[in-house]
Amino acid sequence: MNHFAYLTTSLAIKTLSGLSKANISIHGQENIPEGAKIFTINHFTRLETLFLPCYIYDLTGNTPVWSLADYTLFKGGLKRYLDRVGAISTRDPDRDLLIVKTLLTGEAAWIIFPEGRMVKNKKIFDRGRFLITHERGKRPPHTGAATLAIRTEYFRQRIRFMAEREPETAKRLTEIFQLSGTGDISPRPTSVVPVNVTYYPLRARENIISRMAANWFDDLPDRAVEEMMTEGTMLLSGVDVDIRFGPAIDIRAFMAETGLAHMIPATAKGRDEAALPPRRQLRKAARKLMQRHMGAIYQGTTVNHDHLFASVLKQMPYKTVDPDDLRRRVFLAANLDFDGMGIFCHNSLESDQIHLITDDRYQKAGQFMETVLEKRIVLRTARGLEKNRAFFSSLLDFHHIRLDNPVSVMANEVEPLTPLQREIRRLAWLPPFLIRRRTVKYLLRRAIADFESDYETFYSETESKPGAVGMPFFVRGETREIGVLLIHGYMAAPMEMADLAIYLGRRGVRLYVPRLRGHGTSPRDLATRTYGEWVASVDAGYAVIRNQCKKVFVGGFSTGAALALDLAARVDDIDGVFAVCPPRRLQDPSLRRNLAKDIWARLVDKVRGGEGIREEFIENLPENPHISYSRNPVSGIREVELLIDALEPKLSRIRIPALVIHSRRDPVADWQGSRRIFEMIGSEEKQYVLFNFDRHSILSGRGAHRVHRTIDDFIGDP
Repeated sequence: MNHFAYLTTSLAIKTLSGLSKANISIHGQENIPEGAKIFTINHFTRLETLFLPCYIYDLTGNTPVWSLADYTLFKGGLKRYLDRVGAISTRDPDRDLLIVKTLLTGEAAWIIFPEGRMVKNKKIFDRGRFLITHERGKRPPHTGAATLAIRTEYFRQRIRFMAEREPETAKRLTEIFQLSGTGDISPRPTSVVPVNVTYYPLRARENIISRMAANWFDDLPDRAVEEMMTEGTMLLSGVDVDIRFGPAIDIRAFMAETGLAHMIPATAKGRDEAALPPRRQLRKAARKLMQRHMGAIYQGTTVNHDHLFASVLKQMPYKTVDPDDLRRRVFLAANLDFDGMGIFCHNSLESDQIHLITDDRYQKAGQFMETVLEKRIVLRTARGLEKNRAFFSSLLDFHHIRLDNPVSVMANEVEPLTPLQREIRRLAWLPPFLIRRRTVKYLLRRAIADFESDYETFYSETESKPGAVGMPFFVRGETREIGVLLIHGYMAAPMEMADLAIYLGRRGVRLYVPRLRGHGTSPRDLATRTYGEWVASVDAGYAVIRNQCKKVFVGGFSTGAALALDLAARVDDIDGVFAVCPPRRLQDPSLRRNLAKDIWARLVDKVRGGEGIREEFIENLPENPHISYSRNPVSGIREVELLIDALEPKLSRIRIPALVIHSRRDPVADWQGSRRIFEMIGSEEKQYVLFNFDRHSILSGRGAHRVHRTIDDFIGDP
């Protein structure tokens, strides 16, 4: 092989890779050992043969990385290209000799795809064992990589052993591998490094690559068109590619484990000095090693939302598909103990997954449903959405399945993750009412656990209130006809809404009052939070009440009112929204002055290289000192302003009945600002009520019953 050509071609491939929009993330590079290495990798697209050698070349300290390629590819210009990048035909008569030699010397590392050809349907697991399903039937993965790894380490140890005891035998062995002597052999052991490549999302569509190819070539085979559409979409649409290196398998230790190491000292009388252990034992060991590295490859799968949606949909025994029910099941699946199962997740699964059952703001559910409807995997019927059984009970054409049925491909990829499959099967078979109940229990349990953890972490003897003040709470009404989500204000806690909650609860309404993160603990906790965390708290609270009641109203006080309006602007399935004293801008001049000072201090701090000192808290004189903080973090004021700024453009999206209540002499939030908010709300059915109290907290204290009654009239009878 031409080493200069290899380096030149690698540079060209890196340049080409840099032009694509694929987002490549490398994980587990610390698992790459020193010494001879065979990288065994799953094979789904031709892209792996393009970019993997380059990335591994960089990760291994610029050791050339060569690979095996199917013999049918070595034709014309493609043969010259493959020769340049260090690929060798699977039918090359010197294949094994070259691989073992370069591994013995450490001249090169090797990439071998144990699945053989591309597994486009990702169906590689059947009844607890690795069995590849392809266009010609089923077969186990190849044992070639395992056999070559064992042969390499066997000869490494045998030659070194014989060099001390039978130098002539050692010399003949080195000549077989075209080595100048035993000094050419690296003392470092051979390893098999399992590597998983996961693509997300998997969406095949016509693209510029497939269109150009169709224009340039007549009678382009369907197989080539499918590959260009699938892989071209990946390159051009910004697919995430997670490359994960699993723990290396030390072949020296494996040989000791399987008894092969005991055969190394054999004198090999009457046999070729290069003879290996008996064929039956070698095959048995190779099969065992193959199963081990195949398991490690797929244990490294990076699980994503598509895997969960596809697996749940595939395993659900119900013909009818309720998109909301599917989202709840996937939400529960996304909150499984992945770490405990030893499963790796896409970074989009590492954050709060409440969006799956509220506004789907990242379109994880929306894009999946769009795909299944477009591909007719789910059909629109007079009875609603129904699974197309043909896509779940039969194998489609192997070379078109990525285009025609990506859901099966997604589900097949995670079949080897048996702990995950077990949990998904349980979720898929539960009846919908139990899924709702489990969703509510999970969210309530998490809310309490978060509060207890935050309270313990940020507790202050001088500033923290009793735990009951910050604990989220339920008021169970007589029926489930109407549910209300109540959202407390900035620097306050759930207890702030207690009077209104009790009043409405006596009227038979079911209520839930969540805790906004950073509240009910201490000001130091609030200083660490963003308004995005408050939005997530509200979304979780909404999901709790939505999964219990037929009609749902949301409302809040002050900043909680802004959060209620934000929720109503994002989520369709709400029956009404009320906002009590919503702020449009900061009323207190001292708050704005301190906010400006904080921003200036941060700029100075940055210019001085982090040496600036800024005031982080200002004194607060709350109307309810038994509930609210007496110190206000300046960072929190900034988050309130960001929330308000983000809310205003959304107000026109609100189309449900709306009620805005304010007090003319409110010292914190100007009533004219709330009037402007009211005018920007897009609802046709809306009402503005102005009281004449001289305080901000009008949900408790003198005259509060009038506010309660106004809200009760708006909600109506259960």
